[in-house]
Amino acid sequence: MVRATFDDPNLVSCAGLVPVMRLAQQVGLHDAVTDRVRLPTDKGANPAGKVATIVAGMLAGADSIDDLDIARHGGMPSLFTSVYAPSTIGSFLRTFTHG
Repeated sequence: MVRATFDDPNLVSCAGLVPVMRLAQQVGLHDAVTDRVRLPTDKGANPAGKVATIVAGMLAGADSIDDLDIARHGGMPSLFTSVYAPSTIGSFLRTFTHG
């Protein structure tokens, strides 16, 4: 029997996110979010990093808040700064209101 084990903390399952997130930064996503998103609570701190976590997670296939944890597995945190936990992202998203 052959058994494969992938336990290296440097492995990245979604390496294709690197050029996409770099492009997002170059076109000004970070600056646009920083300039336009104002939330009155501590949950609104560093909105650009939280939006980047949401975008990266969605691009990696996340379809729920809990699935955003994909951005924290393996070597992903070494590729991206400001990777937030799903609970933090959930609190951030709940601060938004309609209108």
